[in-house]
Amino acid sequence: MHPFLCSRCGATVFFENDACLSCGAPLGFAPGPAQLLAFDPTAGQAADAPWLRDDAGAPLRPCANRWTAAHCNWMLHTDDPPEQALCRSCRLTQVLPDLARPGNGLRWQRIEQAKRRLVYTLGRLGLAPLPKQGPADPFGLAFRLLEDEPGQPPVKIGHDRGTVTLNVAEADDDHREAQRVRLHEQDRTLLGHLRHETAHYLQYRWIADTPAAATCRAAFGDERADYAQALQRHYALGPPPDWAQHHISAYASAHPWEDWAETCAHCLLVLDAVETASAWGLQLSGPAQTA
Repeated sequence: MHPFLCSRCGATVFFENDACLSCGAPLGFAPGPAQLLAFDPTAGQAADAPWLRDDAGAPLRPCANRWTAAHCNWMLHTDDPPEQALCRSCRLTQVLPDLARPGNGLRWQRIEQAKRRLVYTLGRLGLAPLPKQGPADPFGLAFRLLEDEPGQPPVKIGHDRGTVTLNVAEADDDHREAQRVRLHEQDRTLLGHLRHETAHYLQYRWIADTPAAATCRAAFGDERADYAQALQRHYALGPPPDWAQHHISAYASAHPWEDWAETCAHCLLVLDAVETASAWGLQLSGPAQTA
């Protein structure tokens, strides 16, 4: 992620900032032009009033989650429907855990922060998702943020026809690290989860049942192979000895769906990393070396 400049004072500001630490101006991210904008210091004093931009551009409306535990700093256009109170990232979340329970507000905040980074990157690629409009909607994306309940099976992280389910416990570092060790994963991050599960959605949305499916199978294998059996075999026997010669991760060798999702998620990671490196002037001193 590249840094931004406060349009009021010129200080460096960052993607998650909701105010400039130098001049105090309120900040909001406008996803259309992908800008972190400064607003009039009196912004927010009048309920539901548009916020005036410091650069004299068109006023914008803050996401309603700016004042919730999510602490969203994204904006909406004033010509968005008045009943639409959430930004394009927050409106993807359709199920929340019980926010009255201790810790869930902070978990929600961490998940939404990671999701905004993902939605930003997808927007750069022209793949900004729309919210799912019910179970029959074949194109939209929805996130369900669930928690384990006493006496109930643990929440399973996964994707199903445009709906991503995430266990909110993954927002806790200690839980996530314990799972990483238990499952013998090299790395396990909150944003990585969102990238991986959204990669499944991208395959479902743009590749499955289209002419591109044949090309995808040629590269990643036939996804029609039994998925449950493939995962059972992977967790019982582990990856094949030569998995590193053919896959980007051990888990990618489990099934063609996972090969695609792991590869796509890593591509999103590399894209973010290259953007960050470029923004800070990091360059290779010579030609890139291949393994």
